[in-house]
Amino acid sequence: MQLMTRLQLVLGRPFRRAGHRTALVAAGLPLHLAVVPLWLWLLGTMAALVPAVTPLPVLLTLVVTPLLTVGQRRRYRALVGKDLPRPAVPGPGRNWKSAVRRLTTRALWRQVCYHAVAGPLLAVLDLAVLAVWAVALVAASIYVWIWALPPQWRVTDVGYTTQAAYVTAGGLALLFLGPRLTGALVRLETRAAEVLLGLSRTEKLARRVADLAESRAGVLDAADAERRRIERDLHDGAQQRLVSLAVNLGLARATLGDLPADARKVIDEAHREAKEAIAELNNLVRGLHPAVLEDRGLDAALSGVAARLPIPVRVAVDLPQRPSPTVEAVAYFVVSEALTNVVKHAQATRADVTVERIGETLLVVVADDGAGGADLVAAGGGTGLAGLAKRVASVDGAFSCRSPAGGPTVITVELPCAP
Repeated sequence: MQLMTRLQLVLGRPFRRAGHRTALVAAGLPLHLAVVPLWLWLLGTMAALVPAVTPLPVLLTLVVTPLLTVGQRRRYRALVGKDLPRPAVPGPGRNWKSAVRRLTTRALWRQVCYHAVAGPLLAVLDLAVLAVWAVALVAASIYVWIWALPPQWRVTDVGYTTQAAYVTAGGLALLFLGPRLTGALVRLETRAAEVLLGLSRTEKLARRVADLAESRAGVLDAADAERRRIERDLHDGAQQRLVSLAVNLGLARATLGDLPADARKVIDEAHREAKEAIAELNNLVRGLHPAVLEDRGLDAALSGVAARLPIPVRVAVDLPQRPSPTVEAVAYFVVSEALTNVVKHAQATRADVTVERIGETLLVVVADDGAGGADLVAAGGGTGLAGLAKRVASVDGAFSCRSPAGGPTVITVELPCAP
């Protein structure tokens, strides 16, 4: 039983997809031959020296090319499940400029090349493969044909059965060869269609870049939303519990006056630790995603950052409308980290922060009058200036730092800001 099953698998393997592939070849034959009459007409007019008629076949070819391309796409999708990506086409328009743009696209002329040059050549191969199938089927069933003939037409020559056996063997051999020829032709046609009817290498790269940029934007938005969720959970959960604990400890310290000195010392220590934990949690929440940024925007959030610094900081924000939450968060963290670096390393006495929108770009400038000498290359990966540059690059922004020895230091950030 197992031997019969294996034998059936071995014998039936070449024919599993032969039907769909042969149907693909047969359906492609009329599409491949559709342009041939037009080009024969063109050759005839050129040979007859009729210049007034010569452009007509070319124009008709350009007209039917999109229709034939649609037919080819449907053929591949319906019979082998292959989707050919559509190249980008110029925008709609009815003036002569839009028509010229359509006629000069590389995609259109690749399609013309497919239908006018590759199509007839593939049609010859289609006919050859279909002929192999026809001959194989007729030869393999030669005894059936002999039996089906009327008695007066039957072959009665001596040895005709031996000859029929040879023909049957040849037909069976062609039957096993047919799927391989059909598969090779389908692969050739699919490759030609992908190259000439699909996307070019440049278009594939451009579409891949666009897909990656879109997926990266989705990841950034998801990460920003997750930071917001963590900030809300900390603010509404752990922070409120710590505040309640600190209040209760404060009440206990104030109302329980007859406690031993050791117990009062423990309560005082716990109260101080609770207040320090609240302050640290506030800083953590602010570092994740400050609530004021979400509620009131960059102006209020950056003003809050400047107010907490030990040096005077002038903040000027000019935004007619708020940017996207992701870009807004990047701008906030860049300014916050840059000002932190100013306080820690620059030895500056003042700093200026300017945020404005110019067209579709959010321009952020952070300047200080410190000692200068900040080096983006020497900065450690993921920290300091290098970390700021990576954060800006995550949204396709531009980061530059000009910091000559002796100062001043000017950090300029340009963030894409869609209208």
